[in-house]
Amino acid sequence: MTFTRALSQVISVVTPLALAPLLLGWVNQVRAWLSNRKGPGILQPYRMLHKLFNKDSVMADTASSLFRFAPYAIFGCMLLANAIIPTLSTDLPLASAADAIALVGLLALARVFISLAAMDIGTAFGTLGARREMLVGFLAEPALLTVLFSASLNGKSTALATIVEAVVHRDFAIYPSLVFAGMAFTLVYLAENSRVPVDNPATHLELTMIHEAMILEYSGRHLALMEWAAALKLFAYSTLGIALFLPWGIGQRATPSSLLLSLPSLGLKLVVIGAVLALVETFSAKLRIFRVPEFLATSFLLGVIGMLTHILLGA
Repeated sequence: MTFTRALSQVISVVTPLALAPLLLGWVNQVRAWLSNRKGPGILQPYRMLHKLFNKDSVMADTASSLFRFAPYAIFGCMLLANAIIPTLSTDLPLASAADAIALVGLLALARVFISLAAMDIGTAFGTLGARREMLVGFLAEPALLTVLFSASLNGKSTALATIVEAVVHRDFAIYPSLVFAGMAFTLVYLAENSRVPVDNPATHLELTMIHEAMILEYSGRHLALMEWAAALKLFAYSTLGIALFLPWGIGQRATPSSLLLSLPSLGLKLVVIGAVLALVETFSAKLRIFRVPEFLATSFLLGVIGMLTHILLGA
């Protein structure tokens, strides 16, 4: 039984590694279709990663050991975050190792590393992107915590596996607290992944860059790890939203067969989420950076309303 659970955990870790670039490619492809363009294809992120891993890394003379270590730390944080989110099953060894608060801490640790690495070289673009990233994180993390606390009231626990099981076993209905939490999570989802309207990942303009500004100095395998980590972050937030609000289809047993049966459900949900994300980005305009605090304050307010709704109405 121990070997089976360990094998199931390995499958749940390999799945994000394999599917995260595919999700990013799907979003980019749908955006191209909505813009009446052919697009590069959904496999383009894999080709980009292959190309970058086969290139040499060029370092600035002022780069410290932190700049070299940051891509590995960020990639590790994103991989561990995906490992503790109940993507395919709730009965996994790492499911009880960390809760929702620890997940937010992992994401915050990755943000600290990428911001410090961006400022390490001393370029204007890197420092600009790092400051904007910390501004977004300072506002997005409390909003994400309110969403998680609102969802945790259903299972009376901050353990993600317990939250999933509580939602699955409740009567199928529209709960106002989860509706408000879902709207708050959507705003955080867009902000944390540097998507429109908070950031535009398709441009390198100074007025729009956040994430791209922080990784301009990276190349080769280091840039590949940063891009892969960004795809893993998008995958983690997507599966976190599935676990909190659409958990039906997630397995209850830690067996390889149960995980494989959960894959079609996960794939269908990711296809829908990717299409909706592309639709939102296509029909939304980029916000000015000074309007981002209002955007995330709205998310925080919606999360608080979700908690109060559950406390006062019990629904």
